[in-house]
Parts: sequence; C-alpha cells; structure tokens
Amino acid sequence: MSERTLLWILAVVTGLLSGLAAVLLKQSIGLLHRLVTGVVSGGPYHWAYLVTPGVGMLLSLLFVRYIVRDKIGHGVTRVLKAISRNEAHIRPHNTYSSLVASSLTIGLGGSVGAEAPIVYTGAAIGSNIARVLHLPYRQITILLGCGAAGALAGIFKAPIAGVLFTLEILMFNISMTSILPLLFSSVSATMVTYLLMGDTVTFSGSIVPFALSNIPFYVLLGLVCGMMSLYFLRTTLRVEDKLGKMSNPFIKWIFCAVLLGILIFLFPPLYGEGFDALAAMLDGELPDLVAGALPERVMSGKWTLLLFFAAVMFTKVYATAFTNAGGGVGGTFGPTMFTGAVTGFVLAKLMGNLGIAQLPMANFTLVGMAGLMAGVMQAPLTAIFLIAEMSGGYALMFPLMITSAISFATIRFFEQYSIYSKRIAQQGDLLTHDSDKAVLTLLRTVDFIETDFKPIGLDNTLGDLVKIIATSNRNIVPVLDDDGLFRGLVMIDDVRHEMFNESLYDTIHIYDLVKDAPAILSVEERMESVMDAFERTGAWNLPVTDPEGRYVGFVSKSKILSPYRDQLHQVSHD
Repeated sequence: MSERTLLWILAVVTGLLSGLAAVLLKQSIGLLHRLVTGVVSGGPYHWAYLVTPGVGMLLSLLFVRYIVRDKIGHGVTRVLKAISRNEAHIRPHNTYSSLVASSLTIGLGGSVGAEAPIVYTGAAIGSNIARVLHLPYRQITILLGCGAAGALAGIFKAPIAGVLFTLEILMFNISMTSILPLLFSSVSATMVTYLLMGDTVTFSGSIVPFALSNIPFYVLLGLVCGMMSLYFLRTTLRVEDKLGKMSNPFIKWIFCAVLLGILIFLFPPLYGEGFDALAAMLDGELPDLVAGALPERVMSGKWTLLLFFAAVMFTKVYATAFTNAGGGVGGTFGPTMFTGAVTGFVLAKLMGNLGIAQLPMANFTLVGMAGLMAGVMQAPLTAIFLIAEMSGGYALMFPLMITSAISFATIRFFEQYSIYSKRIAQQGDLLTHDSDKAVLTLLRTVDFIETDFKPIGLDNTLGDLVKIIATSNRNIVPVLDDDGLFRGLVMIDDVRHEMFNESLYDTIHIYDLVKDAPAILSVEERMESVMDAFERTGAWNLPVTDPEGRYVGFVSKSKILSPYRDQLHQVSHD
C-alpha cells in the first residue's frame, strides 16, 4: 500500500471517529440540559438556572484538576500550539477529556461553545492515530487537520466548512493533494452525524429571497460586525488576563460563578451555548425567549426589546470569559456565532424601529453570525460556507459574502491576528503561510547548540591559550569569568603572530586579547531571531548564554542549514 493510499484510509477512519465524538458531545450536552430542565421545570427558568452553570464549572474544574491534571481549555489555540511547538503531537487523554469537561460545563449552562472542545478532540484523534503508526511530522499534521475538520463538520453537518476551517485557521501550508484527506474526513464525519442524528439542518428559520435594495444594510452590518469583532476579541483577552491573576482556582470559581449567575439571571438567552435562543429568534418566538426576564408589559415595548438584546450582545463575551476562567471548558466559536446573530438581529430591529427599512430578521440574524465569525476568527470563507450549510442552502450567499468580507477587512485595520492566534503570535510560536517563517518556528535553538568549544578564563595567559588551541579543532575560544559568565571571545586568527613568540606567553593575558561577540544569543531565543542575528552580523558562529548570562555553547549557521532544508521539505511537500 502506498503512503498516499494509507493516508486516505486513515483520513476516513479519523473522520468516522471524529464524527462519533461530535455526536457523543452533542448528545451528552443535550442529555444534561434535559435533566436540568426536568428538575427545575416548576418555575421561571432563569431563577432555577442561577446555580447550575456554577455547578457545571465546578465539576469540570475538579475533573481537570484532579483527574486529567493538564490544561485543556482554549482547544483551537492548543491545536495551533501543538502544530508549531510539539511536532503536531497531542496527548492521548485529549481524545476524551475535552468531551467530558465541556459536556459538564455546557450541559449545565456554562455560556461557552462546544466547537473548540470537539475540534481539540478530533485533532487529538488524528494526531494519536498518526503517532501510534509512527508517521512523519507532515502526515501527523495532516491527520490532525483531518480530525479537526471532521469534528467541526460533524457537529455542524457542514463538510465544506470543516475543510475551510482547517485550511484557514489550522493548516499553515498545504498542497492541493493534501486537501483530499481533509475532504474524506469531513464527508465521513458528516455521514456519521446524518445517520445518527437525522438530516435536519441546524437553523431553518424563515429566510426570504435576497433583495438588492438591502445591500447597503448588509454593508452596514459588515462594518458593525467588524467593530463588534474587535470588541469581542479584546474584551475576551483582557478579562481572561485579569481573572488569570487570581491564583486560587476555587476562589476564582466562586467569583466567576456568581457573576455568571447574575448575568444569566438578568439575560436568560446567555444560558448555555445559546443555540436554542438563536432558533427562537429565527422562528420569531421572542416572547418565549425573554419570558421571565422582565415583566411582560415591559418587554412588550419595541425599544425595551431592542435594548434587552443589545445588552445581551455586549454581555455574552463576559459570560463566556467568566465560564472559562471559573474552571469551565468550552470555546469562543459558539459565543462568536451567538453574538453575531444578536448583532444582526439588533441592527435589523433598529432599522425597523427607526422607520428606515423593514429588514428580514432571519436573514440578518444568520448573516450577522458569519460577519462576527469572519472578524473574530479571521476566517471569512469558513464563516460564509458554515452559515450557508447550517441554514440548508445558498440563498444567502451574496449577503454572506458582502458582510463577511467587510467585517474581515474592518478588523484587519486594528488586529493582525485572530482570537485563536493572537497570544501564540505574541510568543513567537505561530506558524504562518510563509514557508520560511513556518520552518523557523518549528526549529528550536537549543537543538543546535554546540558545546565542544573549549573556554578560557579572563586572567589566563597567552601560554594557556596556546595549550587550548593545540587540543581544539575550533578557531574560536570563549572567554569566561570566575562565575562562568560569558565575557567575550578570542579568535585564533587575531593571535596567530603572537602564538609563535614564546616570550609573550606569560606577559599577555586574555583580558588583553578578548573582544566582544558580534551578538549573544539566549538559549530560549526563537530561531527567527537567531537567523536575524546571523544576517545582521554576518557571523557564522554566535555564542549562547542562559538567562543569567552563563556560557552554554555556540550556534553555527552552517549546522542549521541542513535541518532547515529538511524541515522546509516537510512543510512544503507531501
């Protein structure tokens, strides 16, 4: 069997398993949600649901802290980091741990999405299948992508979106031939979902035919979604950073659970994934959606209803951040869709209330989803085709393209990176579509340090240097002080004439000969920075020190070239 055929077969297997995982996660969340609904069905649900999200967060926290004992939140970001920093290897427990933790979190009302955990699960399935078979990095990465594509395709019944998500967000460099495994995996996972959960589409609201007269409003929606994307991204990162400063996880859980409970009490649509609320919005069942939130006579006012959903639009990001920071496990994919849907609804409602235009609510709700996904995730193609597939057709293709493109262009003025890649990019670990930068990201400085350079002390003499030169095959001698700190170097070419004059052996000291290195590298330095240093100085060997300045060794430019070429072949070819 050829390697390509084997990869295709493994892609199908990965897709089938990822599809099963997606079904299992959706069913587990639904089961827990029904259990909670059955227990608390006697009163207004937002009162009863005040506590259950916190319980789900606590159970998830205990599971992760004492059973898994590993960080599993922010699944998509961790997949990106695994590709760039762990040779696409994901730990075996991730094939199930995210399923359990996110089921507890979301099933009991945590205001996060199931998409990131299932992507992490699917990626772990693909990665571990490849690891067991000892496949090379390139094929491990492809199967990891197959798992992610299959998982997303399975949970949304959207095979095209699954492939595009992997290409736009996860796979930094892939050939047309390698797309076939992604297609096989996505289709396999979608078939599993159709067989086990039926062929109904996720959103089947009353979509009306596209009208050219609404183009200006879709353009406006794109601009609004772009700015909302910026708000969503920056608020998420800022709140998570602030909550991350709380060291005690249980105090942080109490704090986040209370705040989340208050938000859900005030705004019931924030409960859980929010897809039930979206379905109600698309079907025009607004009275049921806001029942119990405020007195009916208050909610009947058109401006009150608009302000209520505007508040939901701005507070969803806080509910999501509180859930994740408090110990819950979930992603921002679902909350992004929810916020986008509410954004589209609010804009359409506002235009109607102002008497400017009566816009189709269902259309703008769905297009708003795509607009915010295109901005927050910076994946416009994924956004366009996901909503098209989830709504059961391509009637909205033109407005989806308009709004997604404008939203994406708008946020790119302010943010270069998506919500998944921003922190990784700040750490210098983000793979890109630039093959050169991708290769340098995969290489590690510590793997190229050479330690066969014989050092000498500052107070030693020329005679001591000659003895070292006689037993060394290097033309550079590092100079250290008594504490092992790097102080400079001596080049043999610089002392060649003095070496043959024995009368100078005891009169010339190393501190008379030492000179500064062209640049000093850190053992933790990124390879891109290392290559910049070589380029800037023109040197072929540069010293490496630890964070305290102690000498570690040298990195040779020539030694990097061969691994660089091998890695470039890995990321650029099948």
